[in-house]
Amino acid sequence: MRALNRLFFITFLFLISCAKDNGDSPESEKPVVFAVETNGSQLPYMMVETSKTIINEPKVAANLRVFLNKSLAHETPIGIEYRGSTSYRMSDKKSYGIETWDAGGLDAPYAFLNYPEEEDYIFMGHVFRASQNTIFDPSLMHHYIGHEMYRSMGRYASRTQWIDLEINGLYMGVYQFMEKLKRDKNRIDIEKLTPLDTDATAITGGYIIKIDKTAGGENGIGQPLEYFDNNWGDDALYTAANSWRSQYDIFKQPINFSPYRAPYHPDQYLETYFLYEYPKANEITNAQKEYIQGYINDFETALINDDFTTDTRTYTDYIDLDSFVDFFIINEITGNVDGYRLSTYMHKQRGEKLKMGPIWDLNIGYAKQGRVPVTDWIANYNVHVSQDAWMVPFWWPRLLEDPIFKQALKSRWTTLRASTFSDASVLGRVEQTATYLKDNGAVDRNYNKWTGIAVDYDGEVSILKNYLKNRLQWMDQTINNY
Repeated sequence: MRALNRLFFITFLFLISCAKDNGDSPESEKPVVFAVETNGSQLPYMMVETSKTIINEPKVAANLRVFLNKSLAHETPIGIEYRGSTSYRMSDKKSYGIETWDAGGLDAPYAFLNYPEEEDYIFMGHVFRASQNTIFDPSLMHHYIGHEMYRSMGRYASRTQWIDLEINGLYMGVYQFMEKLKRDKNRIDIEKLTPLDTDATAITGGYIIKIDKTAGGENGIGQPLEYFDNNWGDDALYTAANSWRSQYDIFKQPINFSPYRAPYHPDQYLETYFLYEYPKANEITNAQKEYIQGYINDFETALINDDFTTDTRTYTDYIDLDSFVDFFIINEITGNVDGYRLSTYMHKQRGEKLKMGPIWDLNIGYAKQGRVPVTDWIANYNVHVSQDAWMVPFWWPRLLEDPIFKQALKSRWTTLRASTFSDASVLGRVEQTATYLKDNGAVDRNYNKWTGIAVDYDGEVSILKNYLKNRLQWMDQTINNY
């Protein structure tokens, strides 16, 4: 499939070069005409051109130009595809995954804007469906605010920049240009793990595992676009090839029924599956699978069996407790109802303990979905939602029973609230971000494109600030009582 894309791309470049030889002025001398007037906006303007229909998988060849203040700043061949599972089905405004390519269609790292050089990026659109009156993030800020807060904690989060996106002459709205989460020295910085790394030291890392849906992989290759509008079964196609199941259910009990059943079977809510993210499912060896599965199982067993009335802990032999505390804090501040149970990344460096993070997918946070009261932990999701296909693993309610975890949480929270998580800092970030988007016309441009739902933007910003202020206050009261 990739070979066909490369052949197409080489042909595509040849045709472009022929067009430039027909007597017209060079492309660089032609005035740039954007599909929408940006009126001096400081947002980068990204222009994608392709002669092939964009599909979900695989990526198709295209050309990307990036303009800053209407001056060409970057130009590179890319591959582009749709991305997302639930968000793809629910949103009129689609998100896209891109790879930067060389002239032959091979992956070629490229440094955009102020991002370190890499080849995998994302055009992230907010979920918007006018026909169903659906909009997950009317402020446009959910991802950005959470990522900036997590980064201020000293953790890696995908770099995020607002852009205007145009595809084949059609303005697509304001998007967030983001780094795809992956192993890289400037992203998830873990040791490279090859099939030859099987000795007692090398096999300990690095790994990236994920708790998530299975859609977005290779399940839909070759399917027409309309298939992806209703391919809900793909979300839960867990197999021994792509994942493994925890030996314990969400109530800490051993599971006594077989794994890998049909999607949405009656007992699915009890299960937690771990997806192989790195090494990829088709590259990880059986020995490496056995190692990481055994490591997670040993951690879970220790977490269940440790006596919290004593000072002795064995579960901390397996996890970096500080990373778990920070992951808890950021998901709780942002009210991320997908946190812990979906889009949940963790990683393990060679010779080190398991770490949580980075964070991902905060679009339905900030009390927009109403599943968990703002006066309770998102980690207690299972108390308020029964038999969702994806429930919160037992890890988090169990950790909240541990005085040692709660004291670590209290110490970290006290430090953060005195600095980067003060009311002034958090609310000021929201206000500054909203001002930036409005002053650059981004809000008007986006909602002129995506019409059909009335959005009181200033009102939404006030709602977001009020949520954060109240959430911070509730967390103060709760944590300070630990």
